Amino acid sequence: LSAAVSFDPTLMEFECYIFILYSQILKAEHFSPWRGEQQMYKLDIGWPKTPEHFTGQTFCVAVDSLHDLVYVGQRGNNVPKVLVFSKEGYFLHSWNDTVEMPHGIFVWNTETGSSVWITDVGTGKYGHTVKQYSPLGKLMQVLGTPGNAGSSLIPLQFDQPAEIFVEETGEIYVVDGDGGMNNRLLKLSDDYKEIWLTGTNGSGIGQFQIPHSVTVDAFGRVWVADRGNKRIQVFDKVTGEWLGSWSGCFSEDGPYSVRFTADYKYLIVAQLNINRLAILAAPPVGSIGDCVMVHSIQLADETKPHLVDVDMGSGAVYVAEIGAQQVQKYVPL
Repeated sequence: LSAAVSFDPTLMEFECYIFILYSQILKAEHFSPWRGEQQMYKLDIGWPKTPEHFTGQTFCVAVDSLHDLVYVGQRGNNVPKVLVFSKEGYFLHSWNDTVEMPHGIFVWNTETGSSVWITDVGTGKYGHTVKQYSPLGKLMQVLGTPGNAGSSLIPLQFDQPAEIFVEETGEIYVVDGDGGMNNRLLKLSDDYKEIWLTGTNGSGIGQFQIPHSVTVDAFGRVWVADRGNKRIQVFDKVTGEWLGSWSGCFSEDGPYSVRFTADYKYLIVAQLNINRLAILAAPPVGSIGDCVMVHSIQLADETKPHLVDVDMGSGAVYVAEIGAQQVQKYVPL
Protein backbone atom coordinates (compact mmCIF):
# COMPACT_ATOMS: atom_id res chain seq x y z
CA LEU A 1 0.00 0.00 0.00
CA SER A 2 2.90 2.41 0.70
CA ALA A 3 4.10 2.02 -2.87
CA ALA A 4 0.64 2.75 -4.12
CA VAL A 5 0.57 6.04 -2.16
CA SER A 6 3.62 7.30 -4.06
CA PHE A 7 2.58 6.33 -7.55
CA ASP A 8 -1.19 5.78 -7.90
CA PRO A 9 -3.75 7.22 -5.44
CA THR A 10 -6.59 5.48 -7.31
CA LEU A 11 -4.91 2.12 -6.92
CA MET A 12 -4.34 2.89 -3.23
CA GLU A 13 -8.07 3.54 -2.70
CA PHE A 14 -8.97 0.30 -4.46
CA GLU A 15 -6.50 -1.76 -2.44
CA CYS A 16 -7.71 -0.17 0.80
CA TYR A 17 -11.26 -1.09 -0.16
CA ILE A 18 -10.21 -4.69 -0.81
CA PHE A 19 -8.32 -4.80 2.49
CA ILE A 20 -11.33 -3.52 4.46
CA LEU A 21 -13.69 -5.90 2.68
CA TYR A 22 -11.39 -8.86 3.38
CA SER A 23 -11.16 -7.85 7.04
CA GLN A 24 -14.96 -7.72 7.26
CA ILE A 25 -15.24 -11.19 5.75
CA LEU A 26 -12.75 -12.56 8.27
CA LYS A 27 -14.60 -10.87 11.10
CA ALA A 28 -17.94 -12.25 9.90
CA GLU A 29 -16.53 -15.76 9.66
CA HIS A 30 -15.20 -15.52 13.20
CA PHE A 31 -18.10 -13.86 14.98
CA SER A 32 -21.21 -14.66 12.97
CA PRO A 33 -23.82 -16.70 14.85
CA TRP A 34 -24.72 -18.33 11.54
CA ARG A 35 -21.41 -20.14 11.09
CA GLY A 36 -23.34 -23.32 11.85
CA GLU A 37 -25.28 -22.88 8.61
CA GLN A 38 -22.61 -24.89 6.87
CA GLN A 39 -23.88 -28.36 6.03
CA MET A 40 -23.71 -30.64 9.06
CA TYR A 41 -25.28 -33.86 7.71
CA LYS A 42 -25.67 -35.69 4.45
CA LEU A 43 -28.28 -38.24 3.44
CA ASP A 44 -27.13 -41.85 3.30
CA ILE A 45 -28.87 -42.82 0.06
CA GLY A 46 -27.91 -46.47 0.56
CA TRP A 47 -29.89 -46.91 3.78
CA PRO A 48 -31.77 -49.18 3.96
CA LYS A 49 -30.61 -51.68 1.38
CA THR A 50 -34.15 -52.95 0.81
CA PRO A 51 -36.68 -50.12 1.33
CA GLU A 52 -39.48 -52.37 0.07
CA HIS A 53 -39.75 -53.71 3.64
CA PHE A 54 -41.47 -50.45 4.57
CA THR A 55 -45.07 -51.50 3.92
CA GLY A 56 -46.95 -49.16 6.28
CA GLN A 57 -46.73 -45.72 7.83
CA THR A 58 -43.40 -45.42 9.62
CA PHE A 59 -44.13 -43.59 12.87
CA CYS A 60 -41.02 -44.17 14.97
CA VAL A 61 -37.41 -45.34 14.97
CA ALA A 62 -34.95 -46.34 17.69
CA VAL A 63 -31.24 -47.09 17.53
CA ASP A 64 -29.47 -49.76 19.56
CA SER A 65 -26.03 -48.16 19.48
CA LEU A 66 -24.48 -50.99 21.47
CA HIS A 67 -25.50 -53.76 19.07
CA ASP A 68 -25.72 -51.68 15.86
CA LEU A 69 -29.42 -52.32 15.30
CA VAL A 70 -32.23 -50.04 14.15
CA TYR A 71 -35.88 -50.68 15.11
CA VAL A 72 -38.74 -49.17 13.11
CA GLY A 73 -42.37 -49.03 14.22
CA GLN A 74 -44.97 -48.88 11.46
CA ARG A 75 -48.76 -48.97 11.21
CA GLY A 76 -51.19 -50.45 8.74
CA ASN A 77 -53.43 -53.41 8.09
CA ASN A 78 -51.65 -56.74 7.74
CA VAL A 79 -48.16 -55.26 8.03
CA PRO A 80 -45.43 -56.18 10.53
CA LYS A 81 -45.48 -53.54 13.24
CA VAL A 82 -41.76 -53.69 14.13
CA LEU A 83 -38.95 -53.99 11.59
CA VAL A 84 -35.33 -54.61 12.56
CA PHE A 85 -32.37 -53.50 10.42
CA SER A 86 -28.63 -53.48 10.86
CA LYS A 87 -27.05 -50.04 11.00
CA GLU A 88 -25.66 -50.76 7.52
CA GLY A 89 -29.23 -51.07 6.29
CA TYR A 90 -29.75 -54.81 5.93
CA PHE A 91 -33.19 -56.09 6.91
CA LEU A 92 -32.91 -58.71 9.66
CA HIS A 93 -36.39 -59.67 10.86
CA SER A 94 -39.76 -58.35 12.03
CA TRP A 95 -42.34 -59.01 14.72
CA ASN A 96 -45.95 -58.18 15.31
CA ASP A 97 -47.41 -59.77 18.47
CA THR A 98 -49.35 -57.55 20.92
CA VAL A 99 -48.41 -54.34 19.05
CA GLU A 100 -51.49 -52.49 17.84
CA MET A 101 -50.56 -48.90 16.90
CA PRO A 102 -46.95 -48.06 17.72
CA HIS A 103 -46.27 -44.38 18.30
CA GLY A 104 -42.91 -44.12 20.07
CA ILE A 105 -40.06 -46.61 20.40
CA PHE A 106 -36.92 -46.69 22.55
CA VAL A 107 -34.02 -49.13 23.04
CA TRP A 108 -32.77 -49.63 26.60
CA ASN A 109 -29.34 -51.19 27.06
CA THR A 110 -28.10 -52.62 30.37
CA GLU A 111 -25.16 -54.77 31.44
CA THR A 112 -27.36 -57.85 31.16
CA GLY A 113 -28.99 -57.19 27.82
CA SER A 114 -31.21 -55.00 25.67
CA SER A 115 -34.94 -54.40 25.46
CA VAL A 116 -37.29 -52.40 23.28
CA TRP A 117 -39.96 -50.13 24.76
CA ILE A 118 -42.99 -49.16 22.64
CA THR A 119 -45.82 -46.75 23.33
CA ASP A 120 -49.07 -48.11 21.88
CA VAL A 121 -51.88 -45.65 21.12
CA GLY A 122 -54.31 -48.22 19.77
CA THR A 123 -57.88 -48.37 21.04
CA GLY A 124 -58.15 -52.17 20.96
CA LYS A 125 -57.19 -54.74 23.58
CA TYR A 126 -53.46 -53.86 23.42
CA GLY A 127 -53.77 -50.08 23.30
CA HIS A 128 -53.16 -47.26 25.80
CA THR A 129 -50.04 -49.01 27.06
CA VAL A 130 -46.27 -48.78 27.28
CA LYS A 131 -44.69 -52.18 26.65
CA GLN A 132 -41.24 -53.72 26.98
CA TYR A 133 -40.09 -56.38 24.52
CA SER A 134 -37.03 -58.52 24.02
CA PRO A 135 -35.02 -57.76 20.86
CA LEU A 136 -36.86 -60.65 19.15
CA GLY A 137 -40.31 -59.40 20.14
CA LYS A 138 -41.17 -61.35 23.29
CA LEU A 139 -43.44 -59.30 25.56
CA MET A 140 -41.72 -58.72 28.90
CA GLN A 141 -43.64 -55.92 30.66
CA VAL A 142 -46.89 -53.96 30.22
CA LEU A 143 -47.43 -50.56 31.83
CA GLY A 144 -50.93 -49.15 31.81
CA THR A 145 -54.29 -50.88 31.55
CA PRO A 146 -54.54 -52.61 28.15
CA GLY A 147 -57.55 -51.46 26.18
CA ASN A 148 -58.63 -48.87 28.76
CA ALA A 149 -57.76 -45.19 28.60
CA GLY A 150 -57.44 -43.35 31.88
CA SER A 151 -55.53 -41.01 34.17
CA SER A 152 -55.11 -43.18 37.25
CA LEU A 153 -51.71 -43.82 38.84
CA ILE A 154 -52.94 -46.76 40.96
CA PRO A 155 -53.52 -48.75 38.82
CA LEU A 156 -51.39 -47.03 36.22
CA GLN A 157 -53.31 -45.83 33.17
CA PHE A 158 -52.46 -43.93 30.01
CA ASP A 159 -54.45 -42.36 27.20
CA GLN A 160 -52.50 -42.51 23.93
CA PRO A 161 -48.97 -42.33 25.45
CA ALA A 162 -46.77 -40.62 22.90
CA GLU A 163 -43.17 -41.51 23.76
CA ILE A 164 -40.87 -42.98 26.40
CA PHE A 165 -37.26 -42.39 27.45
CA VAL A 166 -35.49 -44.85 29.77
CA GLU A 167 -32.29 -43.96 31.63
CA GLU A 168 -29.48 -46.40 32.34
CA THR A 169 -30.77 -46.62 35.92
CA GLY A 170 -34.11 -47.93 34.67
CA GLU A 171 -35.97 -44.75 35.56
CA ILE A 172 -38.62 -43.98 32.97
CA TYR A 173 -40.07 -40.79 31.50
CA VAL A 174 -43.39 -40.95 29.64
CA VAL A 175 -45.21 -38.16 27.79
CA ASP A 176 -48.93 -38.93 27.85
CA GLY A 177 -50.71 -38.36 25.55
CA ASP A 178 -51.01 -37.94 21.85
CA GLY A 179 -54.35 -36.14 21.81
CA GLY A 180 -56.11 -38.06 24.60
CA MET A 181 -57.43 -36.86 27.95
CA ASN A 182 -53.96 -36.57 29.49
CA ASN A 183 -51.35 -33.88 28.91
CA ARG A 184 -48.64 -34.86 31.33
CA LEU A 185 -45.03 -35.86 31.89
CA LEU A 186 -44.59 -38.79 34.23
CA LYS A 187 -41.42 -40.12 35.83
CA LEU A 188 -41.45 -43.71 37.08
CA SER A 189 -38.93 -45.62 39.18
CA ASP A 190 -37.27 -48.79 37.91
CA ASP A 191 -40.07 -50.75 39.62
CA TYR A 192 -42.69 -48.64 37.81
CA LYS A 193 -43.84 -46.47 40.71
CA GLU A 194 -44.52 -42.74 40.32
CA ILE A 195 -41.61 -40.49 41.30
CA TRP A 196 -43.17 -37.27 40.08
CA LEU A 197 -45.85 -36.07 37.71
CA THR A 198 -46.28 -32.69 36.07
CA GLY A 199 -48.63 -31.19 33.52
CA THR A 200 -52.27 -30.51 32.79
CA ASN A 201 -54.00 -29.35 29.63
CA GLY A 202 -53.18 -25.72 28.90
CA SER A 203 -50.61 -23.23 27.68
CA GLY A 204 -49.22 -22.00 31.00
CA ILE A 205 -45.90 -22.84 32.59
CA GLY A 206 -45.62 -26.60 32.99
CA GLN A 207 -48.86 -27.25 31.09
CA PHE A 208 -49.05 -29.12 27.80
CA GLN A 209 -51.05 -29.45 24.63
CA ILE A 210 -50.02 -32.79 23.17
CA PRO A 211 -46.66 -33.55 24.81
CA HIS A 212 -45.24 -35.57 21.94
CA SER A 213 -41.60 -36.47 22.62
CA VAL A 214 -39.22 -36.62 25.57
CA THR A 215 -35.47 -36.92 26.07
CA VAL A 216 -32.91 -36.41 28.83
CA ASP A 217 -29.59 -34.59 28.49
CA ALA A 218 -26.27 -35.20 30.23
CA PHE A 219 -26.87 -32.38 32.73
CA GLY A 220 -29.94 -33.62 34.56
CA ARG A 221 -32.64 -31.99 32.44
CA VAL A 222 -35.74 -33.44 30.78
CA TRP A 223 -36.74 -31.91 27.42
CA VAL A 224 -40.32 -32.22 26.17
CA ALA A 225 -41.72 -31.38 22.73
CA ASP A 226 -44.91 -29.52 23.68
CA ARG A 227 -46.32 -29.87 20.19
CA GLY A 228 -49.64 -28.06 20.45
CA ASN A 229 -48.11 -25.07 22.25
CA LYS A 230 -45.28 -24.82 19.69
CA ARG A 231 -42.55 -24.92 22.29
CA ILE A 232 -40.06 -27.11 24.11
CA GLN A 233 -40.31 -27.22 27.90
CA VAL A 234 -37.46 -28.25 30.19
CA PHE A 235 -37.63 -29.81 33.67
CA ASP A 236 -35.25 -30.93 36.40
CA LYS A 237 -35.04 -34.71 36.21
CA VAL A 238 -34.74 -35.17 39.98
CA THR A 239 -37.52 -32.89 41.19
CA GLY A 240 -39.68 -32.25 38.12
CA GLU A 241 -39.18 -28.50 38.61
CA TRP A 242 -39.82 -26.37 35.53
CA LEU A 243 -36.56 -24.84 34.25
CA GLY A 244 -37.62 -22.92 31.16
CA SER A 245 -39.03 -23.15 27.65
CA TRP A 246 -38.16 -22.39 24.04
CA SER A 247 -40.71 -21.07 21.56
CA GLY A 248 -38.77 -18.70 19.30
CA CYS A 249 -37.78 -21.39 16.80
CA PHE A 250 -41.28 -22.77 16.33
CA SER A 251 -43.45 -20.00 14.93
CA GLU A 252 -43.99 -21.95 11.69
CA ASP A 253 -44.63 -25.37 13.25
CA GLY A 254 -44.40 -27.01 16.64
CA PRO A 255 -41.74 -29.56 17.62
CA TYR A 256 -42.68 -33.19 17.07
CA SER A 257 -39.50 -34.91 18.23
CA VAL A 258 -36.52 -34.09 20.46
CA ARG A 259 -33.20 -35.96 20.53
CA PHE A 260 -29.67 -34.86 21.42
CA THR A 261 -26.63 -35.41 19.27
CA ALA A 262 -24.03 -37.80 20.62
CA ASP A 263 -21.92 -34.96 22.07
CA TYR A 264 -25.00 -33.20 23.57
CA LYS A 265 -24.06 -29.97 21.79
CA TYR A 266 -27.18 -29.90 19.63
CA LEU A 267 -30.84 -30.84 19.83
CA ILE A 268 -32.42 -32.43 16.75
CA VAL A 269 -36.08 -31.42 16.36
CA ALA A 270 -38.51 -32.75 13.75
CA GLN A 271 -41.19 -30.37 12.43
CA LEU A 272 -43.72 -32.47 10.56
CA ASN A 273 -45.91 -29.87 8.88
CA ILE A 274 -43.04 -27.95 7.28
CA ASN A 275 -40.98 -31.08 6.51
CA ARG A 276 -37.91 -29.87 8.39
CA LEU A 277 -35.28 -31.02 10.84
CA ALA A 278 -34.11 -28.15 13.02
CA ILE A 279 -30.73 -28.37 14.73
CA LEU A 280 -30.65 -26.20 17.85
CA ALA A 281 -27.73 -25.20 20.06
CA ALA A 282 -28.04 -26.94 23.42
CA PRO A 283 -27.00 -25.02 26.55
CA PRO A 284 -24.51 -27.11 28.56
CA VAL A 285 -25.28 -25.90 32.09
CA GLY A 286 -27.15 -23.11 33.84
CA SER A 287 -29.96 -21.12 32.28
CA ILE A 288 -31.88 -22.58 29.36
CA GLY A 289 -31.73 -19.20 27.62
CA ASP A 290 -33.30 -18.65 24.23
CA CYS A 291 -33.64 -21.02 21.31
CA VAL A 292 -30.89 -20.72 18.66
CA MET A 293 -31.21 -22.61 15.38
CA VAL A 294 -27.76 -23.29 13.97
CA HIS A 295 -28.77 -25.42 11.00
CA SER A 296 -31.76 -27.02 9.35
CA ILE A 297 -32.38 -29.86 6.93
CA GLN A 298 -35.24 -29.25 4.54
CA LEU A 299 -36.90 -32.48 3.50
CA ALA A 300 -39.03 -33.05 0.42
CA ASP A 301 -42.68 -31.96 0.40
CA GLU A 302 -45.09 -34.33 2.15
CA THR A 303 -42.24 -36.25 3.77
CA LYS A 304 -43.73 -35.50 7.23
CA PRO A 305 -40.95 -36.36 9.70
CA HIS A 306 -42.61 -37.66 12.86
CA LEU A 307 -40.02 -38.96 15.33
CA VAL A 308 -36.22 -39.25 15.16
CA ASP A 309 -33.44 -41.04 16.98
CA VAL A 310 -29.67 -40.61 17.13
CA ASP A 311 -26.98 -43.28 17.08
CA MET A 312 -24.97 -42.25 20.14
CA GLY A 313 -21.98 -44.10 18.71
CA SER A 314 -21.69 -42.84 15.14
CA GLY A 315 -23.84 -39.71 15.51
CA ALA A 316 -26.12 -40.72 12.62
CA VAL A 317 -29.68 -39.38 12.71
CA TYR A 318 -32.58 -41.63 11.71
CA VAL A 319 -35.89 -40.01 10.71
CA ALA A 320 -39.26 -41.82 10.67
CA GLU A 321 -41.35 -40.20 7.95
CA ILE A 322 -45.10 -40.77 7.92
CA GLY A 323 -45.76 -39.14 4.56
CA ALA A 324 -42.93 -40.80 2.68
CA GLN A 325 -43.52 -44.10 4.54
CA GLN A 326 -39.83 -44.65 5.08
CA VAL A 327 -36.96 -44.11 7.48
CA GLN A 328 -33.99 -42.07 6.26
CA LYS A 329 -30.49 -41.94 7.69
CA TYR A 330 -28.38 -38.77 7.88
CA VAL A 331 -24.70 -39.05 8.72
CA PRO A 332 -22.63 -36.23 10.24
CA LEU A 333 -19.96 -34.60 8.12
